[in-house]
Amino acid sequence: MLELTVYGIVYGSVIALGAIGLTLIYGILRFGNFAHGDLMAVGAYVALFFVAVALPLLGIPETRFEPLSFGWRMVIAIPLAMAATALLAVVLDRAVYRPLRHRKSSPVMLSMAALGVAFLIRSLIYILWGPDPTRYVEGLLRIPIYLPFDIKVRPDQVVILVLTLLLVMMLYLFLQKTRLGKAMRATADNPDLARISGINTERIALLTWVIGGALAGAAGIFWAIDSQLTPEMGWGFLLPLFAAVILGGIGSPYGALAGGLIIGIVQQVSTAFINPAYKPAVAFALLILILLVRPQGIFGGRS
Repeated sequence: MLELTVYGIVYGSVIALGAIGLTLIYGILRFGNFAHGDLMAVGAYVALFFVAVALPLLGIPETRFEPLSFGWRMVIAIPLAMAATALLAVVLDRAVYRPLRHRKSSPVMLSMAALGVAFLIRSLIYILWGPDPTRYVEGLLRIPIYLPFDIKVRPDQVVILVLTLLLVMMLYLFLQKTRLGKAMRATADNPDLARISGINTERIALLTWVIGGALAGAAGIFWAIDSQLTPEMGWGFLLPLFAAVILGGIGSPYGALAGGLIIGIVQQVSTAFINPAYKPAVAFALLILILLVRPQGIFGGRS
């Protein structure tokens, strides 16, 4: 049970990264981005392109960091893939969501557009990389680290947790200590008042897509390092992402962090009692329970 809890924390950290970006987009732009999970898949596959194609052509050696499964290529690929995913998120906003916002489209229309974008992204992944699952490194034996109480974790999972904490801390400092971060929080609290106060809300929207896209890309890469890449990986994360956002409180990035960790732990621990194939149903059941008992979430709304 303790080992499942540790695995749940790793899984939950991936959900949390994606959920933070999702809740920022909802808090500022006021619609559910159903394409957010597929942005995670884009980040993972773009990193695969850099690791397997681009960086080898540039002569970057693949020197693994023992006992990890990756080396310099992945270290370089992670920020590049995060930047590429952020750029795609901005392009999608300018091409699809921004024109709809200017036409005063309802949140439902924006969400339906996002659903169409999700199918488009997934289809492009199928075309470019094919339907078969793949890994960054094939056939690598990963030696576990033994913790107290006979808990086994892989070195990659420790790195994933450390990098997730680093990204969350950087986001926290940005939101709390910088003028742009405070402007984002003000826009999330009251967009009209922020606009009247002189805040450039279009610039804030652009920044929101950059941050949300980058975090989604990182989440996809981290999950692919721990598991594998599939075109459907983003779609599979969509329900846990929304469950984490609602559990933590819609619009609250700190709530999304807590919600993601809770969802991850509950889903992993549930496999001790039910078939792992039913694990997504646990997130769905928890989502319904949250809506019935405390629809405002743990943090009670935006922050």
